[in-house]
Amino acid sequence: MRPRALDPLSLVPKAIDNSRVVREVDPRARRELRTVFVLVLALVAALVLYAWPHVELRQTGLDILRLQSERERLIERNRKLRLEKASLEDLQRVEALARDRLKLVAPAAEDVVIVEPPRPPADGARLASGEPTAEARN
Repeated sequence: MRPRALDPLSLVPKAIDNSRVVREVDPRARRELRTVFVLVLALVAALVLYAWPHVELRQTGLDILRLQSERERLIERNRKLRLEKASLEDLQRVEALARDRLKLVAPAAEDVVIVEPPRPPADGARLASGEPTAEARN
């Protein structure tokens, strides 16, 4: 059999105008699309609800570890600061600094003045302005 010769007219593209064609919306396809969307949304929500507590639990564990290490660091710093405070408050050290750096000397016995704390006023005493004292007002 011999191949047929091609018709030269069949190779020319035909102009097709589909602008007047109106496609109907299939209500069953729209309903199926909504059903699939709701199912996917439910699946995503279930995955989020399943994973969220695990993520929070892991984050809380990491926070606990971070806070424990910070607590240990602060306890160690507090210990060092207490040691430094104790060494700085040592009276022998303070006296040596006063004597060596500031060139201070102990006062002579006749230069020492002892200041006594004020005695509370007697019952019913009044101030010079005539007002009663705080103890007398109570």
